[in-house]
Amino acid sequence: MKSFFILLQAKNTFKMNNSIVTIFNKIEQQRLSAFVYHLCLVLFLFFPITMVAQQSDSTIIFESPNPEILSTKIKSNNDAWGVDILLSNNGFGGAVFYRRTFSRDLSGTITLGLAQSKDDNEVEYVTWYGATYTPGKINRFLIAPLLLGAEYRLFADDIMDSFRPYVNAGAGPTFIFVAPYADNNGNEREFFSSLGDARTKYTLGAYVGFGAYFGSDMGSLAGINIRYYFIPFKSGIPSLQQAGPDPYTQGPISKKTDFGGFFITINFGSAF
Repeated sequence: MKSFFILLQAKNTFKMNNSIVTIFNKIEQQRLSAFVYHLCLVLFLFFPITMVAQQSDSTIIFESPNPEILSTKIKSNNDAWGVDILLSNNGFGGAVFYRRTFSRDLSGTITLGLAQSKDDNEVEYVTWYGATYTPGKINRFLIAPLLLGAEYRLFADDIMDSFRPYVNAGAGPTFIFVAPYADNNGNEREFFSSLGDARTKYTLGAYVGFGAYFGSDMGSLAGINIRYYFIPFKSGIPSLQQAGPDPYTQGPISKKTDFGGFFITINFGSAF
C-alpha cells in the first residue's frame, strides 16, 4: 500500500515537472516569436530606408538632364562685386571689392579700401561746445590698401548653403595719406582742407581673417568678416608730440610704424 502511494506521488511529481517544462517551452517560444517579430520589423523598416538612400545617392551621381541650363546658371554666378563697411578702434572706413569664383570652395578677390588710422597714444578731448581736439597730434592718417585675396569655404558638405563660413587672406600695396593736423599757429585744421596738403607714402600690406556669408540666394552676398591687417612702415611717420616734464617743454615725437589692426568688415554685394 505504501509503495502504491509512493508511485502515485512520483507520477504527480512527473506530471508537474512536465507541466513546468511545457510552460517554459511556451515562454521560450513566445520570446522567440517576439524576437523574430521585432527582427522582421527592423528589416522591414531598414531596407526601404536603405533603398531610398541609395536612390538619393544615385540622383547625385547621375548627370543633370539639362547640363546646359545648369552650367549656364553656375556660370552666371561666378562674378560678384560689392562694398564693405569697415569698423575698427581707429574709426570707420569703406571698401569696394570684386570677387571671382573658381570652384565651389575657392574664390579670388580684389579689394580697394579707405580707412582712418591714428596713434595708439592719442587722447581725444571734447569741449563744452562739442568740439574735439587731440593735444600734441601732428598728422592725420588715411590708409588705402589695394589687396589681392583668396577665400576658402569651410564645411561645404556639412552645412547648408544659407550659412557659408570661410577663411581668407590677401596681400598687396598700401597707400598711406599723411595730412597735417594743425596749422603753423597750432590751430586744428579742418579735415578736408588738410587733405589738400597730404603727402603719400607706400608700403606693403596683408591680412588674414575668417567670416561667413548668409542667405540661400546665391545671387546676392551678405556677410561679416573679421580681419587682422598687417601694414608696417619701418621708418615710421611722425604722429604725436609727447608732453614734456613741465608745461614749458616738449617731449619726444612719436612715430607710427604699424598701421594695421583688427577690423570688422560687413559685406554687401551682388553676383552676376
